[in-house]
Order: sequence, then C-alpha cells, then structure tokens
Amino acid sequence: MEMRRTVIGLLIGVLLVLQGRAQEFTLMNGRMYITLPVHLSKMQLDSFVVRYDLGDMDLSRVLITRNYNGLKKKGWRVERDSRGVLQLSKQVAGPDDLGDVGKRMKITEEHPTFAELFPAENDNLLYGFNRFIHKYPFLVQDSMVTFFLRGHTGARGVLLAGSFTNWQNAALRMTLTDSGWIMNVKLGPGKYWYKFIIDGGWTIDVDNRLQEDDGQGNVNSVYYKPNFVFTLNRFRNAREVCLAGSFNNWASHELNMDKTASGWQVNIYLAAGTHTYKYVVDGTWYQDPENPAQLPDGAQGYNSVVTIGKPHRFFLKGYGTATSVVLAGSFNGWKPYELLMRKTSTGWALPYVLGPGNYSYRFIVDGKSIPDPENPYFVQNTAKGTDDSYVIISPNYTFRLHGFAGVTRVFLAGDFNAWTTGSLLMKRIGEDWIFSVHLSVGKHLYKFIADGEWMIDPGNPLWEDNEFGTGNSVIWMGH
Repeated sequence: MEMRRTVIGLLIGVLLVLQGRAQEFTLMNGRMYITLPVHLSKMQLDSFVVRYDLGDMDLSRVLITRNYNGLKKKGWRVERDSRGVLQLSKQVAGPDDLGDVGKRMKITEEHPTFAELFPAENDNLLYGFNRFIHKYPFLVQDSMVTFFLRGHTGARGVLLAGSFTNWQNAALRMTLTDSGWIMNVKLGPGKYWYKFIIDGGWTIDVDNRLQEDDGQGNVNSVYYKPNFVFTLNRFRNAREVCLAGSFNNWASHELNMDKTASGWQVNIYLAAGTHTYKYVVDGTWYQDPENPAQLPDGAQGYNSVVTIGKPHRFFLKGYGTATSVVLAGSFNGWKPYELLMRKTSTGWALPYVLGPGNYSYRFIVDGKSIPDPENPYFVQNTAKGTDDSYVIISPNYTFRLHGFAGVTRVFLAGDFNAWTTGSLLMKRIGEDWIFSVHLSVGKHLYKFIADGEWMIDPGNPLWEDNEFGTGNSVIWMGH
C-alpha cells in the first residue's frame, strides 16, 4: 500500500519525541522550530535521525564540529544560546491557513501506524540477523513465527505487542507452557520491533541482544524474520566460521555461523537484489564450494553470488567489434571488473537482479566508460562531472501535475535523481502530467520544471524553504 504522509503530521510525532527531554518543537507562522541540546547522547540522536529520516541534516557532524553552514544552505535558521542548546527553524508550509488549528487538524487527522511508518521491508534495510542468548531463535515454519518468553510461569497473563500489532492497540495474548509463554504470529520477511507485557508491565526480551531506542524514550527488542539460509557443509573441526559479504560491507567477524552435524549454518534476512559473499573459516576466506554462481573479486579470485528477485536485462546495442563490455553502477559500487556482459548477435547483454529503487549506471567498452545510448533517463554525477544512465526498478509512486495544457514539456526533479534537470520527462495523460519513480520510505523533496520554469507542486500544500528561497515540495513515503 502506498501512503503519502504530511509533514505536519510527522512534526506532531516529533513533538512527542522531544517532550520531557529539554527538547521541544513548536510550529508557528508556518515555521518549524526544533530545540536540541548539543550534548544529546549519540544513541538518542542517531535514533531520532533514523526514525524521522533526518539524515540529510547531518546532525551528528553538526553537533560535533559546530559548523552550521550546511544547514544554513538548506534553508535552516540556526541559533545557539549560552546553555548549549541549539535551535533550528525552517519554513515548512506555504498556505497562510496552516496557522489555523482547524486546518492543521484536518491535515493530520489520519495517523499512520508504526508498521506503516517503518515497514518490515524497505530500501534502507539491506540485511539483518538475530542474536539470542539462553534460548534458541524463534521457531519459524513457513510464514509462522513462534515468539517465546522464557520463564515467568507464575504470571497471571502475558501479552505480545509490537510493530506488527500496532503495539498495545492489538496486543496478542500469549499461551502458557511448562517453560514460558508462546504466541504464533504470521510474518513476512523483514525487521520487526516487539515487547512483552507481563501482568501489565512492559519489558524487552532479555534473551534478545538486539535492542533499539525508538526515539520516544523506549527501548524495544528487534527481530528479523529470515528469508535466506547460508549452509557450509565442511570444516566441522573449525573453531569459528563467519559469513561476510557485500550486504554487511565484508565485516569478517559479524555474522557468526552456528555449528551443525554436517558443518555450519546461519539464517538471515536479505533484501531483494544481488549479493556477493564468502565464508571466513578461522581467519581464512573461502568461496562457497556448493554454489557455482560467482563474480570476479578484483583480486584474481571470485566471490560467491546469491540473488533474490527478478533480473533486469541491461543491453548495449551494437559495438560488435568490441572485445569487452562491463556493466558498472551504483548497485555494485561502480566496480569496473565485476559484471562482464555477454556478446549477442545485436550487442551486449547481462541479466542482473536489482531490488526496488533508482540506480545509475554506465557501460565500460574496451576500457572507455559511456552512458547507455538507448536510455533517455540520466542523473548528473557532480563528483565525476558525468551524466550517468538512470534506471527505475519497481516504481511505487506517480507524480502528477494537473492542468498546464499550454505547456510544451514538463520535467520532474528531486532528491531521488540528484535534482537532475532535463531527464525525467513527464507524460501528458488526460488532464495531468505524470511520471512514476521509486521512493524510499521517508521524506523526499521535489519540483516540476515547466518549459524551463521551476515550480513547487501546486497540488501539494506541503513545502519547505531551500537555500534559494524558492521552496521545495515535500512528500513522505510509507507502506
């Protein structure tokens, strides 16, 4: 399900977060005010940033360096008082009637659930694994997960509450066993937050090492419903075997595998896409001996490969005299050696699995990098000074500009394509100009460009100021 959030609704959530912490939020005359103690703990700050998708503000660096130029360029007014309290303010909406309480209530009357704000699967979640102590991981049979609370057999009643129940609103009554309490819950793959309510008292799962601050002064237990099993049927005498791959930035001691009768195994959650990996056995790196799929590792060896999802076919027409064509893009760290394309009768092709998202890419033909000549969509790479080809996988939102029949061309630009102009040409259908992209969960900024003139979305009352004083339209995405 697609969901469009209002910025004002989110700000009410921010108000709840900031209450009681020497932090506060106010909305006055169309401006947002955030008061933030400069000595806020890293955990609290990180949780706040992640939960409300404020990564573009780079608050961690700002509080450390006290360099506010970046925020000021983005339209924020910055003030700091003698108590070490930082106050940030910014224009967040244009219509004068946003100062009217009744109008604001109308805008914010539909409140999304926790699960809608933080879906189990989203673009910001690449992988996940569980870490339990004193008990085995929750039993999983197909889509059914058996949550287990060890002990507390003398309790009168225990409820299971989490992101999958909208917390207390639909908490599930657990069943008593001889060793604790259980509850079967049907879940899809991904990340979930939960707690137990024992005789009315809330508690985390003390046997679960994964915990997160929710930004509201609470700590919740975290559970990943796995969707992939890595199995190594060798090295039974090894002391330690770990899984490392592109999904965890090749961390060699993070994903410890469990010993089995035939070798080693680990269950994890993996997002859709292509993932490369190796096993680290007592410090030595190995390919998966039972997986023939492999890609060059850039060190005269190979990485094993797993894919989840459907492949996208990349194709370069022509270049029949070329000896080598390599695909490189944002999806594989622009590696110039990894994705060798196969020659066909009409060009070069490579099926490659990508998860939902927007990606940039280029072809490397006999050492020369070129954009895709058949793809009209591109994104500006300011670091390299190039225009890279742009592909959208599984679009989940359609932008619409109503009216403007007398306009010749309308382009869409926003943070999802690095504000590249002249690329995302909207199509005229009926009374609307439309274009579909994939938007990740959280906040996005955008504008329309009608016959060369930049404009905010006249059909969207939500906008915030920018460094040019012209404003950007705002949209919040969830599921």
